[in-house]
Amino acid sequence: MDFHLDDVASQVVSVARRLGREVLAPAAAGYDQSGAFARPELQRVFDAGLLDPEIPEALGGAGLARWVDALVTEELAWGCAGITLAKTANNLGLTPILVAGTREQQQRLLTGFTQKLQFAAFCLTEAGSGSDAVALATRAERVAGGYRLNGVKRFITNGGVADLYSVFATTDPALGAKGVLALAVPATTPGVTAGKVEHKLGIRASNTTEVVFEDAFVPEDLRLGAEGDGFKVALRTLDLSRANIAAHAVGIGRRATDEAVGYAKERRQFGRPIIEHEMVAAMLADSAMEMEAAHLLTVQAAWRADQGLEFSAQASMAKAFASDSAMRAADRAVQVFGGYGYMAEYPVEKLFRDAKIYQIFEGTNQIQRMVVARWLAKEDRQ
Repeated sequence: MDFHLDDVASQVVSVARRLGREVLAPAAAGYDQSGAFARPELQRVFDAGLLDPEIPEALGGAGLARWVDALVTEELAWGCAGITLAKTANNLGLTPILVAGTREQQQRLLTGFTQKLQFAAFCLTEAGSGSDAVALATRAERVAGGYRLNGVKRFITNGGVADLYSVFATTDPALGAKGVLALAVPATTPGVTAGKVEHKLGIRASNTTEVVFEDAFVPEDLRLGAEGDGFKVALRTLDLSRANIAAHAVGIGRRATDEAVGYAKERRQFGRPIIEHEMVAAMLADSAMEMEAAHLLTVQAAWRADQGLEFSAQASMAKAFASDSAMRAADRAVQVFGGYGYMAEYPVEKLFRDAKIYQIFEGTNQIQRMVVARWLAKEDRQ
């Protein structure tokens, strides 16, 4: 594995680091309090070419390697995971088109995302369908020229701001996975509306809503892949996006560790900085070790995807380990700050709240462990 950054990639990561520290981090507390969508800051990310960097060069994008994009995401999430999640949701929403779309569909649907600030959303989760992603209630009824779409999607990141939705629905629940299809649905489609806005524990700068489909007609030429391919498209998309989610968690954990180290150098108790006290130093060392390991595991998973190697289990390992480690790092940071860590005046309580969701969405960490266990049981694993 060669993780050497060439001059261009190094510059890209440096730009992301600067945006994370100089643009996102100063704005994070305000958006956390208001719950507003950080469009001005995301415009800055777009202007730097970092909002949708995995769109291929042939379609006007940067065609950035996934492992380099993971580094970009990590740096932006260091500044604010909630704001950065709009970027990752774009990646998630557009990946089904890259995975299953025809050349014509990719040209028609993706090129606009390279030309102006737009957002995408991945619509899989429903009120009764989370980890059991096959149990969809949203129906796609075949009609002349396409499909009539009815249903409600839940907890959709970018749901209220998206210009384009990748929607997974069933033609017949009795068919299970074989009845699922994927559709690219423009937000301007009659019968498509954003529903309830969710008020969340953390990542409050991220827009999260229901998305409602009421007799929405979707032309057949917006189906991604064949009927019955939708579940495979969804799983492939989630596999490809998992390392990016892990990179979010690494960014949060690194920021929590950095904040805790900075505070521990300044805070004095018993006549010396608390970083010199063994119990505090041990907590900081544990966080530093875990986040370094999470970083390397995340980059490896994304690199394997770039190389065309088996990566699904490694992506699950990265997602579970990075999010668990970030949660522990944020918890330790609050502990190091003591009473101050519990106060909104300091950034670590937000990091603690932000970290939790990464153990839940994009497949709970329990599901990730199931993926890893199935991989371990294979005779031909690589």
